[in-house]
Amino acid sequence: MTKKESEKKEIPTALKGMRDLIGDESHKYQGFFEKAAEVAIYYGFQPIDVPIMEREEVFLSTQSEDTDLVGKEMYSLKTKSGEKLALRPEGTAPVMRAYLEHGMQSHPQPVKFYYYGSFFRHDNPQRGRYREFKQFGIEMIGSSKSISDAMVIYLNATILKEVGLTNIMIDVNSIGDKESRAPYLRELTAYYRKHINHLCANCKQRIKTNPLRLLDCKSPECQPFKEKAPQSIAHLSPAAKQHFKEVLEFLDALKLTYRINTNLVRGLDYYTHTVFEITEIPDDRPAEIFAENATQLEATDKEKDDKKKKHEREDAENAPMSIAGGGRYDYLAKRLGSKKDIPAVGSSIGVDRVLLSPNYKGSAPRIVKKPKIYFIQLGFEAKLKSLEIIEVLRNARIPVVHALNKDSLGAQLGIAERMQVPYALIFGQKEALEGTVIVRNMLTRSQETIKIAKLADYIKAIK
Repeated sequence: MTKKESEKKEIPTALKGMRDLIGDESHKYQGFFEKAAEVAIYYGFQPIDVPIMEREEVFLSTQSEDTDLVGKEMYSLKTKSGEKLALRPEGTAPVMRAYLEHGMQSHPQPVKFYYYGSFFRHDNPQRGRYREFKQFGIEMIGSSKSISDAMVIYLNATILKEVGLTNIMIDVNSIGDKESRAPYLRELTAYYRKHINHLCANCKQRIKTNPLRLLDCKSPECQPFKEKAPQSIAHLSPAAKQHFKEVLEFLDALKLTYRINTNLVRGLDYYTHTVFEITEIPDDRPAEIFAENATQLEATDKEKDDKKKKHEREDAENAPMSIAGGGRYDYLAKRLGSKKDIPAVGSSIGVDRVLLSPNYKGSAPRIVKKPKIYFIQLGFEAKLKSLEIIEVLRNARIPVVHALNKDSLGAQLGIAERMQVPYALIFGQKEALEGTVIVRNMLTRSQETIKIAKLADYIKAIK
């Protein structure tokens, strides 16, 4: 590359919809994961970490062609040998694949997992939605009991409340079992066919390929028909009706606030019986007064239109977002090659959206503690033994910051003051020979010489 070409070359940036998480921002995500994992562990869940890439069939075999996941969102690639792979767009199918592959059917049931990580969908980036997004998921595989559905919902609500999101609403619905599904889909399809000329282009296609997803449509022209559509809970088989009744009884016993949302179906094909979604209810805000005063009456049409668009943008930005959701998926295992159906229920929390909440109360990761010691070294002899001093502090669980690349006392003290670290350890050539270190109070400027062997105890004793 010539010098001229080098000067023209632009520094590469992160891909659209993907981000670098640096320092405190990364700590926020790690802190959430640790809190969520702590709740899951107390309820008997164990960690699982599935590969970030799977065979494409793991996802394609569990979905119809009409789903957004298959149609436009999945990141797929082909290897040199022709094998088709995909970056994981969700976690449930890979966890079920692992369950089957490792013969966990022979384990005590249900097998309970939690996981956390990055997932990928080629979606349009917007508030709280990225192409690489973070999720915390839990799965219970091997139980058909209604208490499992309730436990998953309860754990999601508990995790969200633990991090400050106390004002949440749980939408819940039942889309039934196999016995319920066929007659319901016939009635739903017949209803929508009567209005086919007024539907959006996507819904005209969904009538043929995946009628249940008609209820998942967000297009304005389809909303009036969705509101009057047949309801799945009116077509539940006796067994499905009993299952849903029990789930609601458990939610009542757990004192959870919920509402039955008959339009809730979730976006993926493999859901059965219970489906749920959790949103945060915005804090009460003063109602805006839209009545026009004399000055506003004189505004031009363009000004009025601009104001209307501004309000619409603000409403969209402040609209409640789904922050968690999931449901039962009793028929997923068979789609992945199991000889029989395996009952299961699970969920995921959208961590990016949780962290956007003004009510989020993040906790620092356990590995991150605010340091109260800044380590200063002076001279080559001191630098040789610096790591030995830091290791003494690490073994005592005392976090420390330093700049071992610096040589000047003034420069290192300046950094300690900017970081507002309460104490500095000064370790020079004299101290290296004597096996001591100077502990300096950065507020009072007082200092004391301490033997290295007693340093950890001394630091722990000071407030």
